[in-house]
Amino acid sequence: MAQFKGSIVALVTPFKKGKVDIDAFQKLVEWHIASGTHGLVPCGTTGETPTLHDAEHKRLIDACIEAAGCRVPVIAGAGSNSTEKAVDLARYAEKSGAQGILVVTPYYNKPTQEGLYQHYKAINDAAGLPIILYNVPGRTGVEISVDTVIRLAGLKRVVGIKDASVDLSRPLQLRVALGDSFIQLSGEDATVAAYLAQGGHGCISVTANVAPKLCADLHNYWQKKDWKNFERVRDVLSPLHKNLFIETSPSPAKYCLARLGKCLEEQRLPLVPVTAATRQKLDEAMEFAGLFKVAGKKLKRVGKR
Repeated sequence: MAQFKGSIVALVTPFKKGKVDIDAFQKLVEWHIASGTHGLVPCGTTGETPTLHDAEHKRLIDACIEAAGCRVPVIAGAGSNSTEKAVDLARYAEKSGAQGILVVTPYYNKPTQEGLYQHYKAINDAAGLPIILYNVPGRTGVEISVDTVIRLAGLKRVVGIKDASVDLSRPLQLRVALGDSFIQLSGEDATVAAYLAQGGHGCISVTANVAPKLCADLHNYWQKKDWKNFERVRDVLSPLHKNLFIETSPSPAKYCLARLGKCLEEQRLPLVPVTAATRQKLDEAMEFAGLFKVAGKKLKRVGKR
């Protein structure tokens, strides 16, 4: 049985007048727990970590753990294109009380497969938390091969992977090679249903930022084998999965959260707010999911989700 499974949210980082808004962030954590979210990832790439100062990064990890209060697992983002920095973040997450760390492949550097192995091995050897590898070649320019994942799984603390490669043969290959104990989490919301069918255990999700209850319901129905409701929720989430990535994430998610009254629509450059055309599509997707009712230019809530 997977230690980390179900709907795990890749939390956005709220900003207010250029500064991290800790109050809004902790309220997001409370909302997620109340909505049934199964786990939290502060300071993943959805949290705009390349623009965070080290002190901000660490404060967010602390704030998430504090707000979660051991009610759900916290998998702290500890990724960097500097191995030394990733080791420091991993050690900090362990000291702070996180249950695991998510470590993205080094971006821009484009290390070889041996370089990737040595990067993760250094983190494995330096800190004591379970490690979730994060494979997202579209953002980092490098992919962890299936063979390298299998090799990394031999390390003591590498327990799973978040995979945003959109190659749905990978989870099945890894399941056959490593069994069900190796945790496999989708990093691609639009294909999460297929990923689960190929051997996945859950999803570290962007869409869960906006529709936490629906995303949690999807995984609960999957685990209960309630296929009718699983298919219903899968379908109503589909436009959100698509439209949250029309422009660079997390800008679309932050627009939706602002519409929901959860935080300000504010990013750090080089990210910018989404265009008017994208806003309209996001409004329509939220309406389709039952989060809001569009009435002219204003949104009115439709019940509670």
